[in-house]
Order: sequence, then structure tokens, then C-alpha cells
Amino acid sequence: MRMPLPLRQGTAVALALSLALSGCGGGDSSSGGTFTPTPTPSSSGRFFADPAQEALTVAEVQQIVAQAVGEAKALNYPAIVAVVDRVGNVLAVFRMNGAVTRMITSQRTATGEISPREVDAQGLEVEATMGAISKAITAAYLSSSGNAFSTRTASMIVQEHFPPASNTPGLEAGPLFGVQFSQLPCSDLASRFVTGNAGSSAFIGPKRSPLGLAADPGGLPLYKNGVVVGGIGIMADGDYGYDPNVLDVDGDPEEYMALAGIQGFAPPADIRADRIPVDGSTLRFADAREEGLHPLQTSFAAINNVIGTLVPVRGYFDGTGVVAGTPYGSESSGIRRATTAEFSLPDAYVLTNGSGSDRYPIRGGTDSAAVGQPLTAAEVRAVLEEAFTIMTRARAQIRRPLDSRAQVSMSVVDTYGEVLGLVRGPDAPIFGIDVSLQKARTAAFFSNPVAAEQLLADTDAEIPAFVQRVRDFLGDQSALTGKVAFADRSGGNLSRPFFPDGELGRPNGPFSRPITDFNPFATGLQIALVKANLLQHAVFVQNSLNARDVAQTCTAVPDTPTGRKRLANGIQIFPGSVPIYRGDKLVGAIGISGDGIDQDDMIAFLGAHNGGVRVGSIGNAPKAIRADTIVVPIGAGVRLRYVNCPFSPFLDTSDQNVCEGK
Repeated sequence: MRMPLPLRQGTAVALALSLALSGCGGGDSSSGGTFTPTPTPSSSGRFFADPAQEALTVAEVQQIVAQAVGEAKALNYPAIVAVVDRVGNVLAVFRMNGAVTRMITSQRTATGEISPREVDAQGLEVEATMGAISKAITAAYLSSSGNAFSTRTASMIVQEHFPPASNTPGLEAGPLFGVQFSQLPCSDLASRFVTGNAGSSAFIGPKRSPLGLAADPGGLPLYKNGVVVGGIGIMADGDYGYDPNVLDVDGDPEEYMALAGIQGFAPPADIRADRIPVDGSTLRFADAREEGLHPLQTSFAAINNVIGTLVPVRGYFDGTGVVAGTPYGSESSGIRRATTAEFSLPDAYVLTNGSGSDRYPIRGGTDSAAVGQPLTAAEVRAVLEEAFTIMTRARAQIRRPLDSRAQVSMSVVDTYGEVLGLVRGPDAPIFGIDVSLQKARTAAFFSNPVAAEQLLADTDAEIPAFVQRVRDFLGDQSALTGKVAFADRSGGNLSRPFFPDGELGRPNGPFSRPITDFNPFATGLQIALVKANLLQHAVFVQNSLNARDVAQTCTAVPDTPTGRKRLANGIQIFPGSVPIYRGDKLVGAIGISGDGIDQDDMIAFLGAHNGGVRVGSIGNAPKAIRADTIVVPIGAGVRLRYVNCPFSPFLDTSDQNVCEGK
């Protein structure tokens, strides 16, 4: 049924994003032997340089807003302009007089039609500031000192075919298919705005995003001295959309406004998405070009309280004045270099509470009641250290210059989904923090003996039906009871609108919507699990009837014995995780995110394997129960996949087939 205002369902567009890419990951170079790190670390014994602690000043944020608003005025197209810092703090939200107050998410399906049914999160009518903030966060979170991605980039990598175009039907889905439903407002990992910016925890990140990650063009990253310091997002047309065709060039006014905003704060040209190929296709950055801009307007005083004003956004920005950015890497940003007591490898970064304490210190599992012998802190440390070591050796897929080392975020969880440790590379994209945890929890959940039981008991009436769909699809009426080890690549296979992935005329996977209903807002189980959370948050943002904010936990699956949700920040459906076993007993999972998806798979898989070899007690799932032993009875039979490891993955050796036999 149609949602009553303020959350009515209605027309065009989608959400999406992030980054990680697919593909054969070693295409940039096959050099082996001694490798000189780029950029050069500041001390010996390290593989990475720390990003400079740059941040936007109040005056710079004002300039960025004024430039974007000046372009909007020249185009006679009133807009909302949002600016955030690298960890997601909202620094300004400016609404021009006459700008839209509401926006609608897409109800256009992948077939190009408007869906006759209101499916998942299609057609939500919400506060338009939510779109501007989500776009800004997307651009900031997907970018790093080695890659600059935009919301147009995000659009390209989350659709049902990659690249999305009229001549690409039959190709697999985008490498970051599903990443749009990360950074959710209900996430237990994401921090929240503190009214008045008071206290030591006020600016710690990563902050949540109102609608997850966005695929609507009009979000671009901001840089100072080659370092990403934030993002800008524009909402002007009320249509929160995506670009279904990369073959044409769009004259998108929102993108021109964002492009004006980043003048003086643009990324270096050689790290922009349009310099980065994935599976033979160069990514998109922006269709707007500088030569199409009007003369820049840089005076904030000339626009503030004249042609618009700063506006409060409940849960994100108080509207009383422009805020300076927080330098990434500082204690106050919530992400900093680890101490030797927190993690032994000197390049590691951790999440901090703003007062000096690691938010996710390495610890043992909490699930002894379920598994008997849970992961120990020493085992978790071994897996994370070995995964981190693999990361330092791996050739990056998306970073520039060529032959840079991969940088990712990595999380280990127990079978309850409790975080047992979280570390990251110094300059890994921010989006991968939440996504790595989603991936770890997803692998642990679907490999768990209680997976079906949990879904059947979800209080959303639609969720239990997915259990029977997957059982019928696999021809196994006992599926999702712990007999099979599912990596995120395996569950992702079952979450695509075509099975096998991309092949036209094939049925949808049992966790997906059929192609006639599918768009980036209607992915199936992934969004169905959190739709109620998104709706509640949207009502809160617009302050309808003094609504409460969504709880800091996603989904309505039953609580664990410790009173938490196993999927407290949602699930993820693109590759980069594996479950961890003690013999044939599931004890946890590791999730990786931030570079190519094959790189993510490899780091997770070899981290679990090498960590197990080191401590002699745990490791990857026994081969006999891995999901790639399942042959789906379609045609001659289609085998599920478990992990894909890239060709020529390492910078220090020429080894191939590095995951074979493990």
C-alpha cells in the first residue's frame, strides 16, 4: 500500500555506490621482486605514508558553498548544498530560496519502466536535504589519496550490468552491487551528530548517512594538497536518481553546481575515476566540465540570508553556522594510527572514541554458549595480522599511481556478529569500514545453523518468505541451517536479478527482486531487512509528530543471547568475506573492503588461512561444505562461487593461483 505522507512512494531514481571493484585485479602491472612503496613512508619498517592531516576551514567551507550557489543562481535553478568532511561530519547545509523541500527515490526498474508495484525503498518521498548530505558523504567516503570517486562513479558500479549501457546486457552486475545500503542511519558502527558539537566525541567518525550511499550525480569529493578532506552534494531537481547509460553525456545541473563548488578543492587529475579502468571499462567521474561553468562567485556574505540560508537538518546539522572540518587521522576524527599495544603492525589504523580508547579492541568471542570454544583474542589477532600483511603485499586495483599497495578495512566477528577486532590501512576509503563489518556479519549469519530460524522469526512479515525461496531455488529444504559455508560472493550470487549473474532471460536469485521490479532501491532481502529502519529515520529527519530517531541497530531479526542483533548494520551482497571455522564448527568471519573485490576476497581468504596456520587451531571452512560445492539445478546446473583471487596479485613476487589448495 502507498505510504502516507510524509513518506509516500513515487518516481525516479536510486541510491548506490561505493567502490571496491571487480575484476581481475592484476591488470595494471605484473612486476615482481623488490617494490618501492608509493608514496614513500615517513619511517623505515612501514609500507604506507600517513595521509597529511588536512581539513577544511570555516572560510573554505563558505567559499565552497558560495561557488556552488553562484552556479545554481546563474543556472536559475535553486538548490540545496551540503558539505561534509572526510569522516562524515556535516559542515554546512545551505538551502536557496525556492529550492525543493522534498525529493523522491526512483521507481524506474531496470527494464526502463515505472514499476506498477511499490517495491522495497522505491519511490520514497523524503526531506530533500537527506539527498544532498548522502551525496556529499558518498563522494567523501569512496575517495582517498589514491582514487577520487563521485556519485556518478557510484552509479556505474551498483547496477545490474557493468558497465550500465544499452549495449551491455548479459554482463555481470557492477562490482559494488549493493554497496548503496551501507553507512545506514541505523548502523551500530556509525557515530551520530552531537547537538552543539559539544564534548570529545562530537566529531568522531565515520558518521552515518541519511540514505546510505548515493548514485545520483551531483556529489563530488573535496581535496587539499592532494588529500581528500570531504565532499559536496547538491539536490535541486527533487529526483534522487542514477544514470542507467554511461554511453551518453548528461548536462546535469546538479553536477555543474558541485563542480563549481570544488574549484580550488578538486582532486588531482591523475587519481580521478576517469583515469581508473575496471574489467576493461574506464570509470566515470563527472560529465560536467570546467569550461561549462559560469564565472565563480566566492563570497558567502553575498549569498547568506540574501538568496538563501543555512538550515538545520535534524540528526545532522544544527544550522547555526558553518563548521570547520576535522583532520582525518587525528584523535578527534575517530580514526587514527594504532598504538603498538592495540595492534603490532606499525601501519595499522583503528577507530577511536575521541578520548584515546580503541572502539573495537581485539578480544575473544562472546558466543561460547553457541560454539563451545569461541575464537580467542590470540586467534583474532593472528587472522587480522595475517590479513593485514597480505594487504601490504597486494597490488591495488583502484589506486593510483600504478603498483600502489592495496589499502582496505578489515573486521572480524563471532557467530553473534559481535566485533572482535577492526583495523585498516592508513588511507583506505572510509566506506569500507562499515562495509567490512557488514561483510563479516553476513558471512557469519548465512553460514550459521540459526540463519533460517532468524529470518523466519523476523518481525517484518515479508522476510520469512525469502527462506522458502532459497530452499526451493537450491532444491534443499534444509538450506540455511549451517550445513554450508557461505562467503559474501556466494550470497551475492543468490542476490542478483539474474542467475547466473547478468545472463538475460534467467530467473532472479532467491534473495533478489525479479528484473521487472529491480532497481538500486529494490534489491530484495538486503533492503527488505532495513526498510523499516530507513522509513523511521526519514520521518525523524523531517520531524513529523516529534518522531523518535531509529535505534542504533538495524534489522528486526531476534536478539542474540547477549541482547544484540547479528546484523546490526545490515547485510552486504558483494564479495570480500569468508566464515572462519574450528574444524567443522563455525566460530566467526572476516570481512574486507576498500579495493578490488577480488583483492578483498583474497585478503579475507588468505588472512583466515594464514592466521589458522600460525595458531594451528582455526581456518577457512572445510572444502566439503563450502558454497561452491552447490550446483543450482538450472539448465545443466550452475555452481555457486566461494571466492575469486586475482591474477598476479602481489608486488613482491610473481606468484599465481595464490588461493589454490587452501
